[in-house]
Amino acid sequence: MERVQSETAPHLLLLDLPRGNADGLHLLPWLRRLRPELPIVVLCDPSDAARQKEATRMGAKDVLIRPVSQEQIQSLVLRHLGSSHDSEEAEIASEDIESVGEDEFFLSSTPVMQQLRAQAELLAQADVPVLILGEPGSGKGTIARLIHQMSVYSGFNFLRVNCAEMPGDLLEIELFGRENGDLGSSKSAMRTGLGKLEIGQKGTLLLDEITQMPLALQSRLLTVLQDKRFVRSGDPKPVDVDVRILAASSDKLDRALAEKRLDRDLYYRLSAFTVHVPSLRQRKEEIKLLLRYTMHKVAKHYGLPAREFTQSALDACQNHSWPGNLKELETFVKRYLVAGDADFSIGGWESPARTNENRVRSEAEAGKIRSTPSTLKSMIQSVRWETEKNAIGAALQKTGWNRKAAARLLGVSYRSILYKIEQYQMSAPDSYISSFAETQSAVSHAAKGNGKAN
Repeated sequence: MERVQSETAPHLLLLDLPRGNADGLHLLPWLRRLRPELPIVVLCDPSDAARQKEATRMGAKDVLIRPVSQEQIQSLVLRHLGSSHDSEEAEIASEDIESVGEDEFFLSSTPVMQQLRAQAELLAQADVPVLILGEPGSGKGTIARLIHQMSVYSGFNFLRVNCAEMPGDLLEIELFGRENGDLGSSKSAMRTGLGKLEIGQKGTLLLDEITQMPLALQSRLLTVLQDKRFVRSGDPKPVDVDVRILAASSDKLDRALAEKRLDRDLYYRLSAFTVHVPSLRQRKEEIKLLLRYTMHKVAKHYGLPAREFTQSALDACQNHSWPGNLKELETFVKRYLVAGDADFSIGGWESPARTNENRVRSEAEAGKIRSTPSTLKSMIQSVRWETEKNAIGAALQKTGWNRKAAARLLGVSYRSILYKIEQYQMSAPDSYISSFAETQSAVSHAAKGNGKAN
């Protein structure tokens, strides 16, 4: 413990638990909080084999059952230190990975993505509007940032507006601004609320999901592209605009035109320079590097050591179609960081090698739950509940029962995870019970007082 807290901390820790030792595992949460990057391997007796999963959930990188040969120890040390080195290489030494800001990166390790980067670099040199097309989550925003970063606008703001996230009147204010003031007030008392077109002067403005913009606003946007100016509602004085406009869409544009959701003149203005972002299933050669780099990035963000992907997980990821593209991949990596290969089905799909095993186990569990005509429904619900409970438990263990941190790791609200903890009757280890009780008491008191939990 002294060595771990020293300035010369070890690169790998072997934690040997004597037979029947009930307290050794309690060191893991402490070690994880102190040195989240430190790989920990637990050695335990065959009689304690049932505690392997518990050790993994509490932060152990690996578990070995005695007797263990010297060769096994040497192999384990090389494997874990080697994987740590590989993860670092994947993060900082890959020439194919390029940071584009806001925690986003562009990967160009395949010919199709190298060609896409070359196209982005060419378009970055010209002050023309660009239309970026691709499936949801494929990285259209990343391409827009890449174009901005390589252009003369890179020293100024990059702004992004999702046209699908707000109604037309609010979108108009978001883009063009408005005059603030009470009715009857003098013109000198009026204050101007600037829109993104003015805030983004000299920079780049990305209009995401352009087909969701009302047609009236599309016509005004076309005027901006043609004249580099607009007239704000309530003020007849023209406003000059100097901002690079990029547009993106995941829609089928021919359908949007046919359904009159996209102004034809605006489409012709934008589509002169079009970039098509390939889906993840069209560049599967990148999946392995994407997984490892994303794992390293996500683990660093949450202050946890990166988890190494098993071969079965890599094989399943390689065969998966990734309908959600990069967004789905990042979500999967976050869940894998928490649950690992033990709860592989958490993402809604499994490695081929585990499918039959899990099906048999689920059927057996379903038989224990209910032997009625609704057995299949009960089986699915039971497995879903168990998976959810396991994922929450793993997140709580990894964050030292910090419920807010666990909620962020799982991508759910703080109130949701409090509700789930109560629903599954989950209890913290002794060292966390007092703080957990205080939180539950505060939530209960707030709920009784005004029906809301702060």
